[in-house]
Amino acid sequence: MHELWGEIDRRLLVKLGAAGLAALALPGAARAAMAQGFTHGVASGEPGANSVLLWTRYAAPSDTRLTAEISETSDFARIAGGGSVTAAGDRDHTAKIGVDGLHPGRWYFYRFVAPDGRMSPTGRTRTLPQGPTASFNLALFSCANLPFGWFNAYGHAAARGDIDLCVHLGDYLYEYRSGEYPAASDVVPGRLVQPEHEIVALADYRLRYAAYRSDPDLQRLHQLFPMIAQWDDHEFANDVWKGGAENHNDGEGEWRAREAAAERAHREWMPVADTRWRDYQVGDLATIFLPETRITARDKPFELGDIIAGKGDVAAALKAFAETGYRDRGRQLLGGDQEKWLFDGFAASTRAGTRWQVCAQQIVMGSLFTPPESANWFGADQPDYVRRRVAVAQFAAKAGLPLNMDSWDGYPAARDRLLAAAQRADADLVTLSGDSHNAWAFDLTHDGRPAGVEVGGHSVTSPGFEAYTTGISDEVRTAALRAASPQLQWANTQDRGYATVRLDRERVTADWHMLASVRSRTPALRTTHRMAATRGRRRFDQP
Repeated sequence: MHELWGEIDRRLLVKLGAAGLAALALPGAARAAMAQGFTHGVASGEPGANSVLLWTRYAAPSDTRLTAEISETSDFARIAGGGSVTAAGDRDHTAKIGVDGLHPGRWYFYRFVAPDGRMSPTGRTRTLPQGPTASFNLALFSCANLPFGWFNAYGHAAARGDIDLCVHLGDYLYEYRSGEYPAASDVVPGRLVQPEHEIVALADYRLRYAAYRSDPDLQRLHQLFPMIAQWDDHEFANDVWKGGAENHNDGEGEWRAREAAAERAHREWMPVADTRWRDYQVGDLATIFLPETRITARDKPFELGDIIAGKGDVAAALKAFAETGYRDRGRQLLGGDQEKWLFDGFAASTRAGTRWQVCAQQIVMGSLFTPPESANWFGADQPDYVRRRVAVAQFAAKAGLPLNMDSWDGYPAARDRLLAAAQRADADLVTLSGDSHNAWAFDLTHDGRPAGVEVGGHSVTSPGFEAYTTGISDEVRTAALRAASPQLQWANTQDRGYATVRLDRERVTADWHMLASVRSRTPALRTTHRMAATRGRRRFDQP
């Protein structure tokens, strides 16, 4: 099976031709180039109709001035654009350059050249279409914890020839020390990260990015396709909010210093613009919005333990909270400035006649509730604290409180504002999400009316429900979750992988690709599930 990883899907071969395929090959010259200064390949992102951002890293004793070249042909016979950029030591020797003056909707080859003539691996990217656009295909990724397994989702996607743009919705890496998550006994052989301790300082975050970006399948994905990317919590620390994180304590220093270090390393190592939220126009077919839901304005997530602390009647305390504090309209997830940008963007997109409004954000937007059956899913031999949490979750569900307060479910007023804005704009809203490790399809509603659909992507490697409810089948789990959660139309709670979302003029089609394994390096899929939604209906089509 390993031979598959050195090849490109035959559909991509047809597109590129033999010369293009040879230019993009990683073995041989590319590996040598990486060893001589270009250490982590190339990447591209932030596509526009006439522009794209290019990225590389060139390690050297001092700052190095590189030349970026972009061409419509793999032999670079005619340079279509480029420029000079410095791989600077104070940016961990990374280099990013925006190239404009390009043609809309076109594939390009690109590379970087060092002063001594050494060349980076050749990358491939594309600009966004302009004007009438028939279709566009997104690949959706999230939650890639390297020690949990191989990045087979990236490898499978990289072997395809039908992807136009990759969308990474966060948890691109994880902050934990070695042996914490996953436990040492669950680490897949050969999947070790650096540094071994939890990442806190700038040097830590940089080294962790370097470890992840050394993965060959992730490098290959970046080499072949442009990517738009937004952080979630683990690029900082678990369950991050505007004032701190669950996985941060006073002994680790000031939170603001850690937050700044994490944000800086992300901007250095990723092919992203230096703004926290942004949007992309895909011809007249779609506007893709990429909001930021973690560090800008998010209020501290609710904790059920805090709500019931000191309360004798747990059920009564949770019911009272559900009717009062839970609905606090002042609680923020995006913040006023970002809400205005997003809501105005919905309206401008529909006024311009754009067919779809795509909100590519990090956390699950649909409502999920704890099924009553789940009280028996965790086994009788669980420690006391687990049994207490299960009992409290059951009380919460009876009070009308959701399963996960770290998702949009923990910020119902903010979600109401977003969905109401989409309805006012007459938007055909498609929400993309990650974070949960499981695959979901939701019909989003507001004020009793359809508001859009949600494609919840499953994780690249991080475990889902199956890891915590062993002995319970996926069919049992998903049936119970659907019965308890009216918006939920489909779920998979056992497989790792990625999703693709094809936008056509009258239809959006989502495919969830389930990997055969992440414990070994193989591109094999176990199965694929497909669902579609027709424009104007704002709900998934029923089979």
